[in-house]
Amino acid sequence: DDQIERERASQRLPGGCCALAAIYLMGKFYVANAGDSRAIIIRNGEIIPMSREFTPETERQRLQFLAFLRPELLGKEFTHLEFPRRIQPKELGKKMLYRDQSMNGWAYKKIEEDDLKFPLIYGEGKKARVMATIGVTRGLGDHDLKVFSSNIHIKPFLSCFPEVRVYDLTQYEHCPDDVLVLGTDGLWDVTNDEEVAAVVMEVLTSYEPNDPCRYTMVAQELVVRSRGVLKERGWRLANDKLGSGDDISVFVIPLGGPGNYT
Repeated sequence: DDQIERERASQRLPGGCCALAAIYLMGKFYVANAGDSRAIIIRNGEIIPMSREFTPETERQRLQFLAFLRPELLGKEFTHLEFPRRIQPKELGKKMLYRDQSMNGWAYKKIEEDDLKFPLIYGEGKKARVMATIGVTRGLGDHDLKVFSSNIHIKPFLSCFPEVRVYDLTQYEHCPDDVLVLGTDGLWDVTNDEEVAAVVMEVLTSYEPNDPCRYTMVAQELVVRSRGVLKERGWRLANDKLGSGDDISVFVIPLGGPGNYT
């Protein structure tokens, strides 16, 4: 993150990205995630999550707590409080559900003038945004990112620190069909864990266990199925839903050595 900031200053290279990394070291996989990519292990048909996405919804309390401690970051245009919907001026003085950085549930409060400001976190699911600008809360770069038509920087709310999960390979017997799948959000936006696991098993069983191409073919199939087929109404999946319009990058890493097995 610091290097990206230095390059931004010296070479005028703006921008940013999420990051998902897997390192094998002394019999263990260390999977570090900063952003909305995802990693899962498929072992004997079982799905083992190795990361979680960092979004305005999953990190609501961290974002609200920072805004509570440093209200100047909100530029007098946003409130750190969350409400079920946008508040209208006519609702001043009325009671409405809200929650702050210390609350998991909801409580009632009397609506005040400050509550009319735009919420720090707005929207639900994939449409949730920080300051109506960005839908991912961890990653690298984006030092120049600002709220549209303002001088309010988003970067203070974006963390470059990853969450790390550890998987000990020495604790289990792994066969050639056991894999670690790394994918960007373009894959997971349209394909869930179970569907990915089904594709993995379908493709792997169509190749010999000793065929080194089988893992590459799984990754290729996951990309193709997530993108869909180009039709008159755009890219469509097999169920006719819209295919992913985002970047799709997939790695499939075998956990077990080659060999014949049943």
